[in-house]
Amino acid sequence: MSQPKSDQLIPAANPLREKVGGRFGAIDPEAIAKAEAALQSLAGNFAQWLNDEIVKLDGARLRVRDEGKTPDSMEALYTRCHDLKGLGTTYGYPIITQFAASLCKLTEDKDKRLDAPLTLIDAHIDAIKAAVRKGIKTDEDPVGHALIAELEKTVAELSA
Repeated sequence: MSQPKSDQLIPAANPLREKVGGRFGAIDPEAIAKAEAALQSLAGNFAQWLNDEIVKLDGARLRVRDEGKTPDSMEALYTRCHDLKGLGTTYGYPIITQFAASLCKLTEDKDKRLDAPLTLIDAHIDAIKAAVRKGIKTDEDPVGHALIAELEKTVAELSA
C-alpha cells in the first residue's frame, strides 16, 4: 500500500496575468518613434530645466550649510541629487548623471549621510556646475574624466 502524500503544490492565482491577458506584446516601433520625437521637441527647454535642477541642488546645499547636517536637510540634498542622477543624461549631460550618482552613493545611507564630508558634497555640486558652465557632457572630456574618477574614488574609499 502506498503512503499518502503529506504535501501538495497549489498554484497561486495570478490576477495580473488575467487582467493583461498573459504575455505583453511586442513594443510598437511607431510608439517609440513618437516618444522620441516628443522628447526631441522638448530639447530646447533642457538647458533651462537643467539649470533649474542645479539651482534646487545648490539650494539644498545652502540649507545644509545654514541648518547643519540634519536628517531633514540631508534628505533634501539626497532627493535633489537623486533627481539629477535621473535627469542628467536626458538633458544631454551624461557626466552630470555620473556626478549625481556618486553624490547619491555618498548620501544614500540614512545612517551614514550625516557623516558625509561637506567638502566632498561641495566638490560634487561644484563639478556639476562646472560641467554645465564649460559644456562638459561626458567623461570622454579629459577634465570630466579626471573629476569623476577622483570623486568616485574618494566616495569608494569612504564607503569601504
